[in-house]
Amino acid sequence: MRKALRWLLALTVFLGTLSTAAGAATAAEPEPTDIKDRLLSIPGMSLLQEKPYPGYRYFVLDYTQPVDHRHPDRGTFQQRITVLHKDTSRPTVFYTSGYNVSTTPSRREPTQIVDGNQVSLEYRFFTPSRPAPADWSTLDIWQAASDQHRVYEALKPLYSANWLATGGSKGGMTATYYERFYPRDMDGVVAYVAPNDVVNKEDSAYDRFFERVGTKECRDRLNAVQREALVRRGPLEQKYAAYAAENGYTFTTIGSLDKAYEAVVLDYVWGFWQYSLLKDCDTVPADAATATDEEIWNSVDTISGFSAYTDQGLETYTPYYYQAGTQLGAPTIHFPHIERKLIRYGYQPPRNFVPRSIPMRFQPDAMRDVDTWVRHHAHHMLFVYGQNDPWGSERFRLGAGARDAYVFTAPGANHGANVAGLVPEEKSLATARILKWAGASPSTVAEAKPLARYDAKLDVRDTEREPALRP
Repeated sequence: MRKALRWLLALTVFLGTLSTAAGAATAAEPEPTDIKDRLLSIPGMSLLQEKPYPGYRYFVLDYTQPVDHRHPDRGTFQQRITVLHKDTSRPTVFYTSGYNVSTTPSRREPTQIVDGNQVSLEYRFFTPSRPAPADWSTLDIWQAASDQHRVYEALKPLYSANWLATGGSKGGMTATYYERFYPRDMDGVVAYVAPNDVVNKEDSAYDRFFERVGTKECRDRLNAVQREALVRRGPLEQKYAAYAAENGYTFTTIGSLDKAYEAVVLDYVWGFWQYSLLKDCDTVPADAATATDEEIWNSVDTISGFSAYTDQGLETYTPYYYQAGTQLGAPTIHFPHIERKLIRYGYQPPRNFVPRSIPMRFQPDAMRDVDTWVRHHAHHMLFVYGQNDPWGSERFRLGAGARDAYVFTAPGANHGANVAGLVPEEKSLATARILKWAGASPSTVAEAKPLARYDAKLDVRDTEREPALRP
């Protein structure tokens, strides 16, 4: 009798559970089918704006991230991302510039090559993606890579095809660091013009670069203008003071107008090669000694930008300078064409460009770790550099442990070097590998051509341009 009662009770409980489950299933909302609804069904994802673009859906979103991925209970912040949606069956390119994210629809080169979706991420601490209050100790390459990892994990169920990471300059560095810390996430990495400052205090590679870049005639022109700007420091600094007063610029962070002036002038030659081409030498005053003050000023301002080291010019880039002074490193070069008496400060350290209220301590092992990993473990990675880009002087290199990985240099190219600018054999190989990593069919890989047509609005952009001496 007792066994019969126990059996009857168990049956009643089972039927009740089954009934409850059936009721829950009936009441459950159907899975959303529209891509916007599917994106917004992700916990922590919110819509800021949707912008129309032919052939795509484009969303500007906020995603809730931990301030500290090691201690998720210590608060959150909203990180801005954009999604250029084509089709969930297409591959996805994960792009970051390493700075702010653009909210205008655009397509990076790998996205055009694979004809896929593109997810773009704003780097942490670039406003508005900054925790409040800002604990600057959580701004490091591992935390940033962990931001990307969480975004990838959130979106991978929607975009289940292959993923590639990409970025240019600091974005290329970011894509590389992401691969180092989360090597199982991406199916391939395309890193453009990514500096690799392994030993921060050893920068002789830059000096050698400036001794031979371009032609002697062009180098002499640039060097002469740079020197002349220091010879005429007095009258040009008076002009600078008037310019600053007119625009409301101040110099609290760097310390003085004099320091800012010299920093802008010393960026001049570097800035030219970073963003200009050899043919642009014709725009540089041919005889600096006989040029007017206005011609010297205009040339330096056009290339270096006299607003760059004002408080207002530095503020946006505080996160970069913080990272340069704590992990990334920063270049220091010499000026053999300028008498020492004309140079008061030389290349100033990143500490000079960050408010003193923010503590900084350099970690020399951070870049050594990444460099060692790339040399020994790079897999499905492509690095593209420009022949005439100063930042390529210290670059990523591959060791015996690298597999299906490449380093190519675009002849005559600057900081805007890309796959399209490679010599034909390397261009074909690079395009084929990108398609292969994206999961394209063997016949498509063999053709080694971009799958999407060129779009004048989506695909045309300036070089990854930041004020001089920022990657």
